[in-house]
Amino acid sequence: MKLLVSTVSAALLAFPVFSKTLPITLDIVNAQGAPDGFSRNMVTANGTYPGPLITATKGDTLVVTIHNKLDDPTMRRSTSLDFDGIFVNTPDSFNEGSSFVTTCPVAPDASYTYTIPLVDGQAGTFWYHSQLSVQYVDGLRGALVVYDPEDPLKHLYDVDDESTIWQVGDWWHNTTLPLLAGYVATGIVPVSDSGTFNGVGRFNGGPEVPFHVVNVVQGTRYRFRIINTSARNVFTMSIDSHNMTIIETDGTATQPMTVNSIDMLAGQRHSIVVEANQPVANYWINAPYVGGDPTRNLNQNATLSRAILRYKGAAAEDPAAPMSLGPAGAALNALVESNLRPLVASPAPEADINITLNLVVTAGKAQWNVNNVSYLPPEVPTLVRILEGANSADDFNVTENTFVLPANKIVQVIFPPSIDDEAHPFHLHGNNFWLIKSNSSEEINTENPIKRDVAGVGSTGTIMRFSTANPGPWFFHCHIFWHFQAGLATVMASGLEETRKEVNPTKAWDALCPAYDALPADLQ
Repeated sequence: MKLLVSTVSAALLAFPVFSKTLPITLDIVNAQGAPDGFSRNMVTANGTYPGPLITATKGDTLVVTIHNKLDDPTMRRSTSLDFDGIFVNTPDSFNEGSSFVTTCPVAPDASYTYTIPLVDGQAGTFWYHSQLSVQYVDGLRGALVVYDPEDPLKHLYDVDDESTIWQVGDWWHNTTLPLLAGYVATGIVPVSDSGTFNGVGRFNGGPEVPFHVVNVVQGTRYRFRIINTSARNVFTMSIDSHNMTIIETDGTATQPMTVNSIDMLAGQRHSIVVEANQPVANYWINAPYVGGDPTRNLNQNATLSRAILRYKGAAAEDPAAPMSLGPAGAALNALVESNLRPLVASPAPEADINITLNLVVTAGKAQWNVNNVSYLPPEVPTLVRILEGANSADDFNVTENTFVLPANKIVQVIFPPSIDDEAHPFHLHGNNFWLIKSNSSEEINTENPIKRDVAGVGSTGTIMRFSTANPGPWFFHCHIFWHFQAGLATVMASGLEETRKEVNPTKAWDALCPAYDALPADLQ
């Protein structure tokens, strides 16, 4: 299925002087589609995969109304929407969208409106997806871009619009309930059938679905916003014969860094500037991926994951160059995450609290543990318990893996080196963190570390610091959603008393849990 551009707010051609309230409506529906040529029913926003592009301008307020019209019993029929990477202040935390942490899911045939002010001058590249179990694997994911009319790096590019957004993601032919049952039975994470680029892909033996085409004009500079919307796969992005200059990472403007290959874990985003400075022709945009043992799914062929960069005046045909996995050997100039620097240095404050998180899988089972606890969603969401008076970790189930923290402190989270062969992209909701030690290096950088909201945890160890000046219960979990579903998650609950003072949910939010709890299991 080709990307059906359905921009639900227009902030591209003329930036307003004053902030706006942006009403957005998403019908969450089952729809037939064939992103890689294999037809199946999906979970979608407004019937498309990916979902409609949401755009805003810095300082706007998103008012996103979802109407849940799901009816396919092979997939979850309740739903919830999360806005990945968007800062959410304490008073708005009940609209953050994390099922069983800040809210209950929205039942079938029901509606809900998320009101999210864009705060702290935040701008950049984000996305939205279902935050209920592994539902977004079935297709409920889309891009969210917040433009900055005063972007300090605007002089580096000429074009930045809906045509320059790249969404890559893993795709499965089966629906999630049977896939999840197979994972529970074997302990083997499902391996995707294919990868998609702006909603289209190919698999071994499948039809030759036309590759997505990115049109450029020679001599023009483009800001491409890349989002890895995967539930598992790591994508490696490159463009034949072209360099890429990184200027944004997970919503943080960076010092420009030129590379020719970028590894992107699930949930990560980068903006790159690409100059169309080559002879008029067609060039491959390479987007190979890894995610599990490909022999477990013979449909998978990562070399087929790609798009075409087409110069104006070039023939409408595939590039003459052979398909490759991108630069290699001496020609490779790959991004090293630890080399990223923010455009404006933000030293990491000294830590007040230290937490060490050890990640261990239970052999042969679909169960991941953080400090010997496998997260299970509670019947009563974390925020509800806080509003009802919870004051300590003892007021939560052990399996909620909730860390109760004081407000206005700096928390350092240490992930020791592990022997796991798959880096875990840990994601903090509602906030971001200083990445003072990347998994890509032994360097510890507290002077000018990058701030982001998704970072890999693996073989060399990772250290992050975040502030609890924005109290609330914030999900902190692996963005490999199969691992997340298997328990690889925690909740960082800060400033419980402050949260009670600042959070005043709506009656519509109050009604979500009773409605969901009354549902039979097959409608949840």
